[in-house]
Amino acid sequence: MPPEGRRELIAVMKDTLVQARLAMDDLRGGVEVTRKRVERERSELETVRRRKGLAQRVGDAETVSVAERFESQQAERLAVLESKLNAQENELALVERDVAEMKEQLKAALAGVGSGMRAGTVDTAQDPLDEGRPGLEQQLNDLKRSERRAAASADADAALAELKKRMGR
Repeated sequence: MPPEGRRELIAVMKDTLVQARLAMDDLRGGVEVTRKRVERERSELETVRRRKGLAQRVGDAETVSVAERFESQQAERLAVLESKLNAQENELALVERDVAEMKEQLKAALAGVGSGMRAGTVDTAQDPLDEGRPGLEQQLNDLKRSERRAAASADADAALAELKKRMGR
């Protein structure tokens, strides 16, 4: 492959690897959010079960009936979230393997494997994205900061909507 084509290919490989790393970070964030939701739903299910038990002890059939309905809904919601979490964790593992493989391919391309270049002209022990790392790190930090701001804003909006709902507005 001519040097110009090789440089172009390496640039595309680097860009693809950066995009894959960003996607992997997004997936990790999604897994964490789902994990927290699963914990909240489990806690809510325990609360519903405790209340149902209290209603059974005092013999309140109507409250027991309502609690059983909520328990069923909560258990179903929890099962769906657990399934979602499992799928997200599997997807993350797949992407992590893909990124590791892409990194190795990029290292090989930088080292000139299969290009007719002399082996050992590039240090393959280093991360291929280290060159220009400060700019990349800054971009990643900026993206994460804007995502956190957006999430905080969405949380505040949700809390405000819940408060308005409770106040009957």
